[in-house]
Amino acid sequence: MCGIVGAIRSQANVVDFLTDGLKRLEYRGYDSSGIAVFSEQENKIKRVRRVGRVALMEEAVKQKGLTGHIGIGHTRWATHGGVTEPNAHPHISGGLISVVHNGIIENFEAERTRLQALGYEFESQTDTEVIAHSVRHEYDNNSKNLYQAVQTACSRFHGAFAIAVMCHDDPEHMVVARMGCPLLVAFGDDETFIASDVSAVIAFTRRVSYLEDGDIALLSANGIELLIDKDGNQTNRVVKTSELSLASLELGGYSHFMQKEINEQPRAVADTAEIFLDGGFVPQNFGETAPEIFKQINSIKILACGTSYYAALTGKYWLESIAKIRCDVEIASEYRYRDVIADPNELIVTISQSGETLDTMEALKYAQQQGHEYSLSICNVMESALPRASTLAIYTRAGAEIGVASTKAFTTQLVILFGLAVTLGKMRGLVSDDEMVGYADDLRQLPGSIQHALNLEPQLATWAKAFATKPSALFLGRGIHYPIALEGALKLKELTYIHAEAYPAGELKHGPLALVDENMPVVVIAPNDKLLDKVKANMQEVGARGGELFVLSDLDSDFHESDGVHIIRTPRHIGVLSPIVHTIAVQLLSYHVALVRGTDVDKPRNLAKSVTVE
Repeated sequence: MCGIVGAIRSQANVVDFLTDGLKRLEYRGYDSSGIAVFSEQENKIKRVRRVGRVALMEEAVKQKGLTGHIGIGHTRWATHGGVTEPNAHPHISGGLISVVHNGIIENFEAERTRLQALGYEFESQTDTEVIAHSVRHEYDNNSKNLYQAVQTACSRFHGAFAIAVMCHDDPEHMVVARMGCPLLVAFGDDETFIASDVSAVIAFTRRVSYLEDGDIALLSANGIELLIDKDGNQTNRVVKTSELSLASLELGGYSHFMQKEINEQPRAVADTAEIFLDGGFVPQNFGETAPEIFKQINSIKILACGTSYYAALTGKYWLESIAKIRCDVEIASEYRYRDVIADPNELIVTISQSGETLDTMEALKYAQQQGHEYSLSICNVMESALPRASTLAIYTRAGAEIGVASTKAFTTQLVILFGLAVTLGKMRGLVSDDEMVGYADDLRQLPGSIQHALNLEPQLATWAKAFATKPSALFLGRGIHYPIALEGALKLKELTYIHAEAYPAGELKHGPLALVDENMPVVVIAPNDKLLDKVKANMQEVGARGGELFVLSDLDSDFHESDGVHIIRTPRHIGVLSPIVHTIAVQLLSYHVALVRGTDVDKPRNLAKSVTVE
């Protein structure tokens, strides 16, 4: 959540990078933005902040003619204090210290009280202003050294944070610190950049270093001059060349990133499936030590949040039916706060698109503290926190996902979970060679089936018109398709702000049926599998109460349209991978309902792409 950018150049103006970088971080979710630069002409730190889109802030920057060779910028997603200009970043203390910050300072109230007693006046409701005043206090009263001031101030803070600090008295340097929230340093020619995400810097340089938790670094235009790790030791971080494609960050011919990313799923799924099609269903796909670890495990626990949690619920079906291994799925934010019974031979699997989801990261740490030795991260972002903290890691090949509502990240996570199930099943002697060949063929055919589902878009756009005026909707599924119903309801909520719920279809009679009337559209995921007859019976319950049914079925299912029953048939039932194909339909439905309602498809209100706060 939120986004940080910063730059130091030997001579050139940094404002173009700051505004461009913030635009590229808009996908993370935000409600205000701002930049601060040191103006050599006026010998002062100058700042522009605006509520709303970065474009509003950028226009104000142009009107004020901001220039400078060092500066910081930020997009804020409100936590402490409302969406107001005084609460927007950067924050400045006494004209001396300017700060941008991601994360949450958990002890900010105590620090605020301490600083107020020392005479510091607060202009905002944020926890971030505590950082600015604390650094200023240490600088003025103890060190007159920016690096030492930041180091001492950070030792007082509890919580997760990434910060960038610049000082009026030292306009050739910037200090950055990371604890729990992502931050990277990137290197150009006589210029150094910082950002929360590599997408912000990729148009300027591909050479990046990812900071570790506890790192505090002193930066100049020449790069990192000093870096101290969490143990107080001077160290270096590896410089890597990012392989992120600039084209993946552009819309191309699409109207929205979500539309683009929905349509990229045949390629994203095919690229991810290649992991298993090229190398086979072998444990080495998950890491060098995976063969030995997989021999040791007797169960799996998956920790995830949001859409990744629904991917995990789907994966549970595959893992238990194909590999015959017990699998529990837990919401990471709940798991980390309850007493758990640890099993040293249980594999902890974490799933996160960004690899920086704070709740999931903290849940993994908690599991490790309880004695869980084996962990596997499924992630879309190289070098992110979760893979680094895990024993094993495997990356989806979704490419950059800009839309806040996840699409191709979700379907590629499903491919990885399916591959894990087949791999474990093979190792445990439960998947024969013939069955393995069949599973590989299923993966090869999957991109084509997804493309067929994409071709249903005009029909789903027609359905969207009926949904757009409704206050609520129900999504129903059974078995392995129930998590896809959950994902469909989530997408409708995220994109359209229509209240939506999902239930196992058999649960209707236990309460939710009371909601059904002519104003409640009911989406039913009803593929031609062993539960089809059960689903049909549940549909009869809806029809008898006057509910309007929207059925996602298969070409070979025996359904007929009638008054109050609308049917869209996806390609023929493709068996074990059917949930992935039906996901496409619920994505497209929500996208088109959002278009009809005129909501912000790529940046839904109140939401963020990378959730790095609790």
